[in-house]
Amino acid sequence: MQIINNPNRDSWKEILKRPTQTVNDIESIVNEIFKEVSEDKEKAVEKYTLKFDGVSLESNIVSSEEIQEAIALVPENLQKAIKLAKSNIEGFHAAQKTSRIDVETTKGVACWQEKRPIQKVGLYIPGGTAPLFSTVLMLAVPAQIAGCKEIVLCSPPNKEGKLAPEILFAAQLCGVTKIIKVGGIQAIAGMTFGTESIPQVYKIFGPGNQFVTVAKQLATKFGVAIDMPAGPSELLVVADDSANASYIASDLLSQAEHGTDSQVILVSTSKDLIDDVSKEVESQLAVLPRKAIAEKSIANSKLIYIENDELGLELIDEYGPEHFIICSKNEDLYINGISNAGSVFIGDYTPESAGDYASGTNHTLPTNGFSKAYSGVNLDSFMKSMTFQKITKEGILNIGETIELMAEAEGLQAHKNAVSIRLKDLK
Repeated sequence: MQIINNPNRDSWKEILKRPTQTVNDIESIVNEIFKEVSEDKEKAVEKYTLKFDGVSLESNIVSSEEIQEAIALVPENLQKAIKLAKSNIEGFHAAQKTSRIDVETTKGVACWQEKRPIQKVGLYIPGGTAPLFSTVLMLAVPAQIAGCKEIVLCSPPNKEGKLAPEILFAAQLCGVTKIIKVGGIQAIAGMTFGTESIPQVYKIFGPGNQFVTVAKQLATKFGVAIDMPAGPSELLVVADDSANASYIASDLLSQAEHGTDSQVILVSTSKDLIDDVSKEVESQLAVLPRKAIAEKSIANSKLIYIENDELGLELIDEYGPEHFIICSKNEDLYINGISNAGSVFIGDYTPESAGDYASGTNHTLPTNGFSKAYSGVNLDSFMKSMTFQKITKEGILNIGETIELMAEAEGLQAHKNAVSIRLKDLK
């Protein structure tokens, strides 16, 4: 890990740069695959599943028999763990329900707002080196609570043409209506345009690599909404001399093992802690099963010494981390002052992995600085707010002249007439 001492403010932008390819490097590939899927549908999906996943499938739709076989392969203790995590996630997301808002803005003018579920949603679940069945819970649970009618799940198959049993177990547990064995750009394109096996959806959710992120952004050009641009995982920890170096190292490595393009950063007011964490990272890294992946990610990561907490907070807000851990005596400063972070973890006993799995909050979060403008996935992500209004005779008499004057000032005579014709009948 690169150690940076008291960086000048002018250098922050360069220091905090993500280790990702630019959109230009990826966009041409994504555009090509989108074009093929839009024209050739299933044929194109099959072509790219063979090219990228190395498997040719008779059918990419998961059958009920496959689901039952998968359930039998998931150990009972893991099934219990998944059910407990689901219960916590349900509890947190169900609490986010809001009731109808009613307001009489003027006598006789009733306005109200109600939330309705998005009818068709697509969930992208990364596979690859670590099939993320926890992401099934994070996306399918709020979709089910929201009342989405169609919940379509896409995830890349392994070399045997199967999905991880844990993914299938979690999917059936959470009410997923259709499971498709397709991943990457072709999965996002399939949910965007619809194919013989992949339903077209109204909104796509879920994290992925840089190619999936760009594919999701491209989907918006074709009228499909997305949760957020959620790319490679990242974590920033702020800590002082009161923090536990081994805990911090374990948190940094927990994100580093996600993928070679993940990024982890420590910001600290203590040079001694930075040295201790650096040693701990090396020690813990040596025994990790995913050492090769974590090693490459750690090479892109930084240990930054900063003079004081106020400056540290400014630097962190500039970065806008996906995950933000606070291990500082001055935790209130960071809790109350942070504006840009996907999810915040406070204290020595709140590891980021708790939020990844079972505390109840959602782990589908904005990366690459998008926390400056985007929220993480929540119940409202699966719903739309619709406004209603009903105006009585008294109401149109009360606001009619206001509407007429404003419409006329904008030069929209038909707008004015729509009111005038009613007022004429009432006077």
